Amino acid sequence: MAEASLQLRHHDEARLLFGPRDENLRRLCDGTGTQVVLRGDMIRIIGPESQVRICRDKLQQWQSILQRQDVLSDADVALTLDFSEASTNGMISSQRNPLTSVELTAEMVTPDRVLQGLRSGKDRVGQIRPKTEGQRRYMDAMRHRDLVFCEGPAGCGKTYLAVAMALEALRREQVRKIVLVRPAVEAGEKLGFLPGDMFAKVNPFLRPLLDAMNDMLEFDQVRRYMSNDVIEIAPLAFMRGRTLNDTFIILDEGQNTTVTQMKMFLTRMGVNSRIVVTGDATQNDLGKGVLSGLQDGMRRLAQIDVVAIIQLNGQDIVRHRLVRDIVSAYETDGAQG
Repeated sequence: MAEASLQLRHHDEARLLFGPRDENLRRLCDGTGTQVVLRGDMIRIIGPESQVRICRDKLQQWQSILQRQDVLSDADVALTLDFSEASTNGMISSQRNPLTSVELTAEMVTPDRVLQGLRSGKDRVGQIRPKTEGQRRYMDAMRHRDLVFCEGPAGCGKTYLAVAMALEALRREQVRKIVLVRPAVEAGEKLGFLPGDMFAKVNPFLRPLLDAMNDMLEFDQVRRYMSNDVIEIAPLAFMRGRTLNDTFIILDEGQNTTVTQMKMFLTRMGVNSRIVVTGDATQNDLGKGVLSGLQDGMRRLAQIDVVAIIQLNGQDIVRHRLVRDIVSAYETDGAQG
């Protein structure tokens, strides 16, 4: 048996590292087969030599995240403790976990950083970094390709990262406008008559795009951009007949478009424009037997050089760690059924 130690910066750091009811610590010990003992401001790690080393490395990663942002989220823990495919009989594989090869910058926007951004009057786009290998490929594709399809489960950052890249392109003056589009398809329930003007009627469908935008920019800045037509949020039906030049265009929930709608949308691309289409094939709300424009478009356009097809999976989910388990459970049940 081997032993290693890790110095804490302060005693309260143990509570932040170990998580509520020591849940983070339990998962770390279960995954590495080690025992962790706290003595004052010193952590002792006991177990097989290779596993002790892995356990200590994970704890040091957590310390680095805490030092940057003062909070260790469920997503951070899930990404650093992804033992599902790397473990064999409780022992960690010697092959490096691909998730740890990506810069782990913890939460994209933390409460402290939000306050700093509000005080300084700066946007928070520059703080956003990929947290998984899949997200890194996705962001690289958006930087270098004119058309990007991204398909993946809920919680893997498809919409959030697309909005971030659009704002980055706007800030760098690579485009003059951002257009955020969504099909107005009800998710398995009828909403009935909605009062108000056009925007009020489609607002429930476009709310996720607004939420992502508001998470990165100050409210007044978003409102100013929208009033000056720098940022436009519109339902898919309003795209017909338009040509969008110098524009970063995002189509969210692309699985809820028909083949005809997808063709109509993609042909809106004008000079010096980029399009990102996101969607989750498992959350298709189209009628029975209706082919999804997302899957059809990915199949038809995959061989075109300037088109990128990015497939994200459960390993890229960065919401609450339970979301991974939920997605996995539904996928497994679907495969069995």
